[in-house]
Amino acid sequence: MKTPLCTGFESTVGMSRRNFLNSFGMGLGGIALGSLLKPDALLGASDGRGVLGATHFASKAKRVIYLFQSGGPSQLDLYDPKPMLIEKHGIELPNEIRQGQRLTAMSGNQASLPLAGSPFKFEPHGQSGLEISDALPHISGIADDLCLVRSMHTEAINHGPGVTHMQTGSQFPGRPSIGAWLNYGLGRANDNLPSFVVMVTKGKGGQPLVSRLWGSGFLPSENQGVRFRSGANPVLHLQNPSGIDRKSRRMMLDRLRELHELQLAGNPDAEIESRIAQYEMAFRMQASIPEVTDISGESEQVLKMYGDDVKKPGSFAANCLQARRLAERGVRFIQLYHPGWDQHGGLPGGLRTQCRETDQASAALVKDLKQRGLLDDTLVIWGGEFGRTNYCQGTLSKDNFGRDHHGRCFSFWMAGGGAKGGVAVGRTDDYGYNIVENSVHVHDFHATLLHLLGIDHERLTFKYQGRYFRLTDIHGNVIKTALV
Repeated sequence: MKTPLCTGFESTVGMSRRNFLNSFGMGLGGIALGSLLKPDALLGASDGRGVLGATHFASKAKRVIYLFQSGGPSQLDLYDPKPMLIEKHGIELPNEIRQGQRLTAMSGNQASLPLAGSPFKFEPHGQSGLEISDALPHISGIADDLCLVRSMHTEAINHGPGVTHMQTGSQFPGRPSIGAWLNYGLGRANDNLPSFVVMVTKGKGGQPLVSRLWGSGFLPSENQGVRFRSGANPVLHLQNPSGIDRKSRRMMLDRLRELHELQLAGNPDAEIESRIAQYEMAFRMQASIPEVTDISGESEQVLKMYGDDVKKPGSFAANCLQARRLAERGVRFIQLYHPGWDQHGGLPGGLRTQCRETDQASAALVKDLKQRGLLDDTLVIWGGEFGRTNYCQGTLSKDNFGRDHHGRCFSFWMAGGGAKGGVAVGRTDDYGYNIVENSVHVHDFHATLLHLLGIDHERLTFKYQGRYFRLTDIHGNVIKTALV
């Protein structure tokens, strides 16, 4: 038999192009192909380290707790007092104020757009004198810690695009979430807990909150958020099945890792590395999750500070306490979602309910972090996807009314982590309809968040489908007046 000149080429008969390249040159062809298809695939953070290696400059914050109020809280009834609306209650919204702005289908066909003054009273609080609604007595008590931004704006006027924009920097689904970007860039600070944790208040109605809001988009999948639930199993599918002990699980994972590494040797792919990393993280979490979710060691004084709901698993108060415990243990990005702020009707009663559920715990979280020395390097954020209109949606009565979505101006606040306390940033007009000073776009907010974590928002990028993407898309400026 004639000896072939190159058995490698002989063995390629009938092989796919991918297999040929993987076998040629000891796999270098496959690596080259992988780099063409996924240029950043070999830069994944499967070892727990972020791709940045180090921050671009000294950071003020080490971690973020984002209290997302889904549905669009009314800034006019909580954070942005407008005596003019009370004076002109029931009068038609002037055309020169509206300026032809598009309205949603829910109020765009109304024959009349009567102005609605707030039934809530605003008073100055703290040494700073920040004016906050009496619907928020506990948050009012931490006024000197708040950087209250009254001039946020977004192009979105409906919930799906609005929430997606706030969480990913784009109104279109498919982009990485804030926490995923941070996980990708900075990596983990605790090897036994995920870097990005999500909690949703249990039993609340409202607009749907889907997993893509905390997803990794086109980043390696290990960067997605891990959702914690209430109950005996906070993370789904984490516990071993009946009859499988921890030693058996370890042996199974070792053999599975060997198989994955064999696959990885012939097919360099970040998703295989991510899969290995996720299995290993899940194994470590089996031991760490029970400890971090057990609040039995918390003092009665602390529990009382968060309010009666703190002992109800899955409540906003319970999730706020859990967020503090996670922050203590090095979890970098903790996202709480509390739906139900969509008051198209029955606003006075509905808003009081929402505030009763969130006000005390939100303030307690800030105070708790502060007394433990954690607030200085923990950035706490409170806000929704847009605000509410200054006019009434539907029928305006003496004691009841609703407000439609309004993205042209709304409010949110930050505390700790390098945000300047006791200040109000930006200003809206006397009607609370347009911004007249220090406009802050969603991308400006994201640029500021990254800046406080030591990241230049223009330099944390990922190449996907021929384009370099970033959280702030193609623009964004740091809100310098909001920084210490």
